[in-house]
Amino acid sequence: MHHRHPLPVLITAIALSVACASATAEQAGQQKPPQQQQTPATPPKTTSGPPSTGTQGTPPPSTVASPEPGTTTATSGPTRPPAVAAPTQKDGVLFAVIGDTGTGTQSQYDIGKQLTAARATFPFEFVIMVGDNIYGSERPQDFSQKFEKPYQALLDAKVPFYAALGNHDDPTQRYYKPFNMNGERYYTYTKGNARFFVLDSNYMDAKQIKWLEDQLSSSNDRWKIAYFHHPLYSSGGRHGSETDLRTQVEPLFVKYGVDVVFAGHEHFYERIKPQKGIYYFTEGGSAKIAKGDIKKTTLTAAGFDADFSFMLTELDKEAMRFQVIARTGKPVDVGMLPLAPDPKRPSDDKTRSSQ
Repeated sequence: MHHRHPLPVLITAIALSVACASATAEQAGQQKPPQQQQTPATPPKTTSGPPSTGTQGTPPPSTVASPEPGTTTATSGPTRPPAVAAPTQKDGVLFAVIGDTGTGTQSQYDIGKQLTAARATFPFEFVIMVGDNIYGSERPQDFSQKFEKPYQALLDAKVPFYAALGNHDDPTQRYYKPFNMNGERYYTYTKGNARFFVLDSNYMDAKQIKWLEDQLSSSNDRWKIAYFHHPLYSSGGRHGSETDLRTQVEPLFVKYGVDVVFAGHEHFYERIKPQKGIYYFTEGGSAKIAKGDIKKTTLTAAGFDADFSFMLTELDKEAMRFQVIARTGKPVDVGMLPLAPDPKRPSDDKTRSSQ
């Protein structure tokens, strides 16, 4: 049997060691297995019309929420226009990655502003959200203050957002039209030569597992990208790797050739060393940050837990190129990852034997 092997990571600009911040880290300890959420009877309503208060970059005072223990939403220090590299290919799939965003605090507005500015150089087509999209109350005004206003310029430019559910999200967010979930807890969509598989890691039941295998087994797309909230691999001191979830979904990822996995939940950025031929990223630092929470483990290829951040990603026929940009506009991890060969499957043997 031919097996999928990890390919070497080629870093084209920056290979960061873990950023060690002086602020107090989140308390260590594994998270309890995700529990099923109860679905409220009334889905959230999409707000319409121009914002009544606040503008992009300046959150209304009423939106400021209390951070979780060990995390902060405060910002400090100057920002500058983001130092972003232009795409290398004309026909690549360009997208941004943000996670744990829905605070309505200045940090979220700062990242929204930098994300918008980055698009002038790197014209990403869409944004993926890896969960915890709306913290706290989920009234129509909350969706406005914690999503629509921070990303108003992108929404005005018709840039679509595709959300996954996090543990702080009411599952009725799937009815909120700007999240493009079409009423589903988990779903799939295609962009160019890439197919995206969006999962609900809060409740990975047998029905979702079967759906995932059906979708993966029928996909012949060049790139297979999965994203959801809880990371299968993490060096976070507070949460760490979701090993129970890993036992459920990783065998399918390996069997059917998933190339890249994005997650959030940990309030920092981390790039994991390739695991069984799959590239793993955590981007949960787009509005909250757990300073100093990345612990020294053998998993981390690069990490950043000193400030807020977002990712820019380009997929071409042979490689994925990524840029991670801090709130200050500074790149903190930049690189190129080659596309791994697909695993050998039973159908391949049949095809060869008939020739």
